[in-house]
Amino acid sequence: MGAEPDKRTLRRDLLAVRNRLTAADVQETAAALAARAVGLPELADARTVAAYVSVGTEPGTRVLLDALHARGVRVLLPVLLPDNDLDWGAYGGEGSLVEVRHGGRMALLEPAGERLGTDAVTSADAVLLPGLAVDGLGMRLGRGGGSYDRVLARLARSAADPALVVMLYDSEVVPLVPAEPHDRPVHAVVTPSGVRRFGDPSSAS
Repeated sequence: MGAEPDKRTLRRDLLAVRNRLTAADVQETAAALAARAVGLPELADARTVAAYVSVGTEPGTRVLLDALHARGVRVLLPVLLPDNDLDWGAYGGEGSLVEVRHGGRMALLEPAGERLGTDAVTSADAVLLPGLAVDGLGMRLGRGGGSYDRVLARLARSAADPALVVMLYDSEVVPLVPAEPHDRPVHAVVTPSGVRRFGDPSSAS
């Protein structure tokens, strides 16, 4: 069986677990994630961070976005384009997001201001990536839409080298994510209970 069917099965199983979480679960873990992430050297020293607004039962990012914004970090947030690529806009704090429905999908919260172009992400010192899982090699499992595959390819083409960080629940650090040739490992995963870096045997903290 190839990597993509394996990925589909893993996505289905992980989403089933997420869908059982309550709003209180999500809120509690969002605070823990922000507390872990805000102290990361990759974010502490960053002037620009490309991030995303969590929706539904995704690991919550809103607390972290506000903490970064309050610290004076330029936070870029994605705007989904019709072809699934991502434009970007700057986060202006609470009240600066608008709800946008893309076809029959779940409504997304997107920045209300100026669109900065698909290449804006190449200016980021760190990129926070959504995901469903990561394995011991740092291979990330996304939702399968391809938006962040394009972002990662764009970063590679531009020779940009931001820190790549994925935010997950503890149970989503798994033994193996089926990988394809275009997949790129992340540098670190943040979960409510800790941070793990990849490429360094002593990377757990």
